[in-house]
Amino acid sequence: MNKIRKGDQVIVLTGRDKGKRGTVSLRKDDAHLVVDGVNLVKKHAKPNPLKGVVGGIIEKTMPIHQSNVAIFNGATGKADRVGIKLLADGKRVRVYKSSGEEIKVA
Repeated sequence: MNKIRKGDQVIVLTGRDKGKRGTVSLRKDDAHLVVDGVNLVKKHAKPNPLKGVVGGIIEKTMPIHQSNVAIFNGATGKADRVGIKLLADGKRVRVYKSSGEEIKVA
């Protein structure tokens, strides 16, 4: 079970974007996430008239390692760790480690 999923609000812990918040838009693989507005790079794109692509410098969001982000707890306004809790009916749910309350899926 992935502790950070698509649609979660996360905060960056390390790197040049430290302190920025964003929403996870994609899980690239088991270890990398794409977070909106975080880890932006400038990419030089060649024009391609057949595809309708205009050339120039574009900004692109690149993946970031999941160890460099933490889930954002709206109640406390800080980063938090994620735990797994087993319910009575056998379902597994994600909870905030600090408060123990369930993480709501957006």
